[in-house]
Amino acid sequence: MAFNKSACFAAIILVLVASQAFFIHEANAAGECGKTPIRSAAASLSPCLSAAGNAMAKVPPTCCTKVTALIKTAPKCLCAVLLSPLAKQAGIKPAVAITIPKRCNIKNRPAGKKCGSK
Repeated sequence: MAFNKSACFAAIILVLVASQAFFIHEANAAGECGKTPIRSAAASLSPCLSAAGNAMAKVPPTCCTKVTALIKTAPKCLCAVLLSPLAKQAGIKPAVAITIPKRCNIKNRPAGKKCGSK
């Protein structure tokens, strides 16, 4: 039986997203991701998993598309997702993950070093 690393990552993120529903009680008010629950925003970024854990990994085009859309609609949401406990449980390294917009050559991206600061 062959080990498929990307299928394993996808399965892990799906399990984490599903399990978070039982452990996180979100407020009804809009947060960094608007009315979208942070776990849904995180799940939408699943194509970025390999690039978020390894600075040398190539960023998939689907990841760049998702990140671009998120930056356009809710720029603070990207930081909220990348710094969330869910991301850390999925093996995402925030310092690496925040470089994805630059690695995707996204124009008008938020500065990575400002992620998480007020």
